Amino acid sequence: MSKRIIVDPITRIEGHLRIEVIVDEDNIIKEAYSSSTLWRGIEVIVKDRDPRDVGFMVQRICGVCTYSHYKAGISAVENALGIKVPFNAEMVRSLMNVSLVLHDHLVHFYHLHGLDWCDITSALKADPKKASELAFKYSKNPIATGADELKAAQEKVAKFASAKQGLGPFANAYWGHKTYRFSPEQNLIVLSHYLKALDVQRVAAQMMAIFGAKQPHPQSLTVGGVTCVADILDPSRLADWKTKYEEVADFVNRAYYADVVMAAEVYKNEPSVLKGCGVRNFLCHAEIPINKTETLYSTGIVRDGDISKLHPLEEALITEEATHSWYKNDKALHPYDGETNANYTGFVDTKTIGPEGTEIDTKALDIKGKYSWIKSPRYNGDAMEVGPLAAIVVGLAAKNPRITEIATQFLKDTGLPIEALFSTLGRTAARVLECKLSATYGIEAFNSLVENLKSDQSTCAPYKIDNNAEYKGRYIGNVPRGTLSHWIRIKNGVVSNYQCVVPSTWNAGPKDAKGQMGPYEASLVGTKIENLTQPLEIIRTIHSFDPCIACAVHVMDTKGNELSNYKINPIALNCGI
Repeated sequence: MSKRIIVDPITRIEGHLRIEVIVDEDNIIKEAYSSSTLWRGIEVIVKDRDPRDVGFMVQRICGVCTYSHYKAGISAVENALGIKVPFNAEMVRSLMNVSLVLHDHLVHFYHLHGLDWCDITSALKADPKKASELAFKYSKNPIATGADELKAAQEKVAKFASAKQGLGPFANAYWGHKTYRFSPEQNLIVLSHYLKALDVQRVAAQMMAIFGAKQPHPQSLTVGGVTCVADILDPSRLADWKTKYEEVADFVNRAYYADVVMAAEVYKNEPSVLKGCGVRNFLCHAEIPINKTETLYSTGIVRDGDISKLHPLEEALITEEATHSWYKNDKALHPYDGETNANYTGFVDTKTIGPEGTEIDTKALDIKGKYSWIKSPRYNGDAMEVGPLAAIVVGLAAKNPRITEIATQFLKDTGLPIEALFSTLGRTAARVLECKLSATYGIEAFNSLVENLKSDQSTCAPYKIDNNAEYKGRYIGNVPRGTLSHWIRIKNGVVSNYQCVVPSTWNAGPKDAKGQMGPYEASLVGTKIENLTQPLEIIRTIHSFDPCIACAVHVMDTKGNELSNYKINPIALNCGI
C-alpha cells in the first residue's frame, strides 16, 4: 500500500519549499513532487523602470544571492544596449564573484548541508585526542583539529545540550539516524570546522564588501562598469582583499576539502547518497573571467551523463512552461517572451503520515493539476540540472584544464569512480570542487587587475540609449547555485518585459506537459526511506542542490492588500532542522 509523505517546510535553505513523495510498501519513493509555496513577482516590479535601476532592484530577489542577481541585472542591460565594460571593471566583478563563491559554498556545507552528514550528538562522545590524530589522514596540515581545539568545541556544544534549550541551534534534527556514517571522532572534526567556519565566512563576506561597499546587497556596480574607483586604485585595499582571500582559501584547502574527502570515504557505500541524480542532462555557462581570454567555467551541454562529448549551448532552445505551475499561460515560452500572470488553484484534501507514523488528514498538492509557483525550464524540451555538479561535468567534457585538474585529484584522493559524481554524494563533492576552483585560481583575476592598472585605469563606459529604439538583451552565466539568466526588453527608454530563469527554477521546477520531472523530483525517485517519520534521505538529497527558493518566488502588493493567508499545522508535517 502506498503512503504519502509531506516535508514542509524544508529548512536550512533560503525560501519556502515543500516536498511530497509517494512511497510503496518497502518505503521506496515512487513519485516525488517539488513545490514552492510563494510567488515571485520581481518581473512585474521592474516593468516600466529605467534600465539603470534594474540591477539594484533584482538583487533584492534574495538575501543570499544578492550579487548574482545584481550583476545579472546590470549585465543584461549592458548586453541589450551594446555597452562594453572596461577590463578593470570586469576583473573587479570577477573578484566579487570569487568572494561570493567562497562565502556561499562554505556557509552551505557547514551551516546548512553539513548536518545531513554529521551527527552532532555522536561528536559529544568522541575522544578529542583520537580525532586530532585522525584529522591528519585527510589533510597534511589540518586546521582547527588540535586536541585542545576539539575538546573546546565539544565542551561548547555540550553546554547547549545541558541547558534548557537542549542543543540550541542543533536541536530538532534526526540525530542517531541509521544513515549517518561518521564515527564519533569524524563527527567531532566536522563540528569543530562548523564552528570555525562561522569566523571564516565573516572574512569572506568582508572580501565582497571591499569592492562592493557592503554584503549582502553590494552597491558598486553600474551599467557600464563599477563605481568603486578609490578602492581599486588604493594598494592597501587591494592588499586587504588578497590577505582575506588567502585566509579563506586556506580554510577551503585544509578543512572543507578534507571533510568532503572524509565523507566520500565513509559514505561511499551508503545507498541513499549514491542515488540522487535522476536527470543526467547538465547545463553550464562560462563565468568569472580571470584574464582577457579565459574564464574559470566553461559553456556547454552534457547529455545522459556522457562527458566524452560536449554539446554547444543554443540560447534559443531555452523555454519555460507552466503546465503544473500557478500561472495562466501553459505554453513553453522563450524568456524574452515570458509571462508572469498568476493563477493560484490551491491544495486538495488527502491523508499523509504524521510524526507518530499514523495516517492523518491534511492538505496536499494537487499533483494532477498545478502545484508550484516555480515554472518548468527546459532546454530543447528536456529537463536540465544546473549547479556545481553541472559545472564540473561540463568542465570535464570541455577539457577545462583547471576543472579537470581539481576533479581528477579529488577522484584520486577518494578512490571514487567518475560515475560516483552522479549522485547526492557527487553533487556535494562538486560544490567543494567548485569552491576549490575559486580558492586556487581566483587569484589570477586579482593579478590580471593589478597588472592592467599599471597602464589603464578606466572603470566605466558611458551609458547611451535611444528612447525611440527598442532593445533586447540578456545575461547568462554561472553563479554558486548554477546557471542564471536574466532577459530584458526595453522600449521607450524603460523596461517593457523582464524574466529571470534562476538555478533553483531549473532544478526545483515541477513536471512539464510531457510528465518529465525536474532534477529535485527525479533525484528522489527510487530512494529508500529508513524511517518515514524521519525522512533524512529526502532532506540530504534536496540540500545537496543548495535550494534558494527565494530566487524562484516573490510577491509584492503596493496597495497593501492581503494576497493570501497561510496556516501551518505542525502536527501534519515531517520536518528536519
